[in-house]
Amino acid sequence: MEGFVSVASMGTMWEQVRAPLIVPFMKIMVTMCLAMSIMLFVERVYMGLVIVVVKLMRYKLEKRYKWETIKEDLELGNSVFPMVLVQIPMYNEKEVYQLSIGAACGLSWPSDRVIIQVLDDSTDPVIKDLVELECKRWAGKGINIKYEIRDNRNGYKAGALKQGMKHSYVKQCEFVAIFDADFQPDPDFLWRTIPFLAHNPELALVQARWKFVNSDECLMTRMQEMSLDYHFTVEQEAGSATHAFFGFNGTAGVWRISALNEAGGWKDRTTVEDMDLAVRVSLKGWKFVYVGDLKVKNELPSTFKAYRYQQHRWSCGPANLFKKMIIEIMRNKKVTLWKKFYVIYSFFFVRKIVAHLVTFIFYCVVLPATVFVPEVQVPKWGAVYIPSIVSLLNAVGTPRSFHLLVFWILFENVMSLHRTKGTFIGLFEAGSRVNEWVVTKKLGEAMKLKPGSKPIKKPRVQIGESLYTLEIIVGLYLFLCGCYDFTNGKNHYYIYLFLQSIAFFIAGFGYIGVFTPNS
Repeated sequence: MEGFVSVASMGTMWEQVRAPLIVPFMKIMVTMCLAMSIMLFVERVYMGLVIVVVKLMRYKLEKRYKWETIKEDLELGNSVFPMVLVQIPMYNEKEVYQLSIGAACGLSWPSDRVIIQVLDDSTDPVIKDLVELECKRWAGKGINIKYEIRDNRNGYKAGALKQGMKHSYVKQCEFVAIFDADFQPDPDFLWRTIPFLAHNPELALVQARWKFVNSDECLMTRMQEMSLDYHFTVEQEAGSATHAFFGFNGTAGVWRISALNEAGGWKDRTTVEDMDLAVRVSLKGWKFVYVGDLKVKNELPSTFKAYRYQQHRWSCGPANLFKKMIIEIMRNKKVTLWKKFYVIYSFFFVRKIVAHLVTFIFYCVVLPATVFVPEVQVPKWGAVYIPSIVSLLNAVGTPRSFHLLVFWILFENVMSLHRTKGTFIGLFEAGSRVNEWVVTKKLGEAMKLKPGSKPIKKPRVQIGESLYTLEIIVGLYLFLCGCYDFTNGKNHYYIYLFLQSIAFFIAGFGYIGVFTPNS
């Protein structure tokens, strides 16, 4: 009897607060989410139209920019070739250090006009010895390779790159190519990139595309490939084609050292030092070019834990950088008003903030909550049409995975939880994680597998060793919303809600990605 009374009293309280408080609040939230959905929709359609125009016009970089092969002069010899520095920052990269160093040393460029610089921040003495031994091995083959270490890890990757630029031999270099430890450029990489910089003095950066060698390793890597292929096929291409702006990806790119120095060099004020540098160089009036048909092999994170850390850094860092640079961008007088608007609104606000917030807050919190408040209606165009079109546009980048679109949507919604959390931490600089830098763990062996072969998956020792509480809580919330909609609702959202809750549960219990010990 007491239980019945308490339930009845709770029901009465709910009815008393719903009309004056809950309903108006929910209407405001729905309106805000619909506005953000429209922003994202317009942005995606705009970039899609740019790509269509580029394809129809058969846009060729070699025609838009002066590009011709650099040839040896009989009188001047190799001195006609620009001096190039190749930097490889690494940290305890036991699985991939040989691959990256070997690929860099295999670059086809006059040997007396290139310096390979291995910036080793490893804290494991065994790995440091292995990396140093590998450098000595290549030096014994006549390669001009420098093994550089620091006595601290201040600034992480940005600190290592900044320190690397201080060595005296760097002064003779005109350009610097940067490759993360899991990247393997083809031998002709410098031949295809340096001419853009050598013959076009207004260019500061040549960015290549990434090619994922382990995209077929598991369903999670397939989902990552879809997201990143869209980034390269559409976002990078659109920014380059319109001379608007696109960010440096931190690797597989070549910088003009004078432009880098003019902008103040590397800074470690956020965890996206690459984006920070690109924005500052762009504000100096320099231009960038993206070479989409030049691909550099690399490895996707294949464990869920590694991917979560990476996504936190990739969402927290841009939001924090946006907060720190928005005034500087608005006050800049060297670039056009259009470019400032593009960087602030399109690049930062819509893609780095709105995209994360609307995906989680709207589709994983507000929309499910409307099943409890029938007075609040979400128009079909906002609940179905816009997200469907945005998802279809995303699939353009990876047509081979079009059949996995539903899985991609569910997975992206799961990851939006961490991206939204990271965005808020970056914007408000809340907690210690704002400057958290966890190096994305590479498995290495995935690169060595023969095409078509499947990697060995190691089973977990304990079922509950990788429980992710946030995912489980959101999964329970969505499941309860689905149950209520199934029994009492009229929206028929329960099909989506049940599927999305299952996706959160799968991630919450760690049944995603490659299973490895202590992952």
